[in-house]
Amino acid sequence: MFGILFAALLAAIITALTTPAVKRWSEKRGAIDQPEARRVNTAPMPRAGGVAICVGFFLAVLITVSARHFRLTGQHTWSLQLVGILVSALFISVVGLVDDFYNLKAKWQALAILAGGGLLCLFGVRIEGISNFFVSHSGQYSATINWHPLGTTLSVIATLIWVFVITKTVDAIDGVDGLASGVCAISASALALMAVELHRPDFATLAILAAALAGACIGFLRHNYHPAKIIMGTIGSWLLGFVLAAISILGAFKSAAAVSVLVPVLVLGVPIFDYTHVLGRRLIEGAPLTQADKRHLHHRLLAKGWNQKQVVWCIYGVTFALCVIGLALFHIGRHGR
Repeated sequence: MFGILFAALLAAIITALTTPAVKRWSEKRGAIDQPEARRVNTAPMPRAGGVAICVGFFLAVLITVSARHFRLTGQHTWSLQLVGILVSALFISVVGLVDDFYNLKAKWQALAILAGGGLLCLFGVRIEGISNFFVSHSGQYSATINWHPLGTTLSVIATLIWVFVITKTVDAIDGVDGLASGVCAISASALALMAVELHRPDFATLAILAAALAGACIGFLRHNYHPAKIIMGTIGSWLLGFVLAAISILGAFKSAAAVSVLVPVLVLGVPIFDYTHVLGRRLIEGAPLTQADKRHLHHRLLAKGWNQKQVVWCIYGVTFALCVIGLALFHIGRHGR
């Protein structure tokens, strides 16, 4: 538990201390978010703040996991899957930074995220099966009966879809000061708690990964909460969404005790439900699916007269409630009804 808390604290401190330098660098290099009709900011805003999140997250994971690896000999804390997450996350972050400077077309963004998901699969990080909480055997959860493995092809397809959806949904909610970083901090904390409950060395490492992500989000909130001095940009939202997707694959999806697909969906529920609603409205109205607009939940709440702080705390509350439900289902599924 100490290592998990240390990872979160270290990531928060590094991110908070690094962000001002990243802000100056973004302004100097011209990574500036200009005001426009669909954006909330009314003044130019440096938008590569995700660089600080990357630095805090990666350094915290490298330091904490390495320390644990050499302290707990024989437990193989560094695994191929963990390396795969970090390599894939670094790739997606680099492409995200390129987008912050050059505004890549939607098709190239999609290809990049799918390529990142493909890298995860190559390193063995994929959805191997789905557990159904609603089928019971003699009133108890049965890992044998309730667990439904997927074939290799379906497993890869499911993984690519999941990674793409979660990465894009986090990107989509990054529209109000502090919203994406706060929501991801809550979701990452819930995933860390799930990993801790499984009491296995590999899941302890996964908890460190989730805790470092949560800590980086909290550290960034120091500069991103309203009124924000910097926004995370594509590099930040993609890193957060991508790593959350990967952690949920190895945690909430991979374990046969993961009770159901509902758990990761609930933990990441706000961005998923918001993005699904927006895509549905675009389909009904015949609008392009990739067209940026003001259909997202935070836009609609702002249109009703809410201020930015009211919007983010409302959505924080919903995210927290969904995570509590997800954690409860996870606990019930592991210990029986």
